[in-house]
Amino acid sequence: MGTIGDNNRTRIVEAADQLFYKRGYNQTSFSDIAEMTGIPRGNFYYYFKTKDDILAAVVDARVKQYQQVLQQCDSMTDDPRERLLAFADMLDSSKNSILEAGCPVGSLCSELAKDTEALQSKSREVFEIIREWMGKQFSALGYDDADDRAMDLLARMQGVSVISCAFKDNDFLQRSLDGVRTWINSLASS
Repeated sequence: MGTIGDNNRTRIVEAADQLFYKRGYNQTSFSDIAEMTGIPRGNFYYYFKTKDDILAAVVDARVKQYQQVLQQCDSMTDDPRERLLAFADMLDSSKNSILEAGCPVGSLCSELAKDTEALQSKSREVFEIIREWMGKQFSALGYDDADDRAMDLLARMQGVSVISCAFKDNDFLQRSLDGVRTWINSLASS
């Protein structure tokens, strides 16, 4: 059972995560987070000195979330191709959010790509764990260029997310997801 302070910190991080996703990091203020949580803005400084500190906590929470997703994919099957398919299915299970606001990871990375190196690096952490995990799957399938293939799959999935969101096009999302699945299924195994 957590303390009130732990609960408040968690509420701030969860609210910031939603707001950064829906509005963007630069468009979200302490006041927005305070309004969403009901926690006075002045109390934020007890938990976070800067908005960048909140961002770091949001990314850390997303890293944990995606690590759990990847562990679930690993526990579903020993077949690396099936693991990649299970991960790709996240697009399908998240389609309403993707159509509304894009990919939470990709959106944040794109927004912060022109910011400080520290924020760019922090925002990439989720992509880095996904890329590494995908690389392991491609390596298990016998590919010497596993990291390149991991980047290709990340790019495909991000492209689908961006274009689906831009056009609010569910048909495109479904058709593209089918294409990603077809590509994964076509991979040769060693």
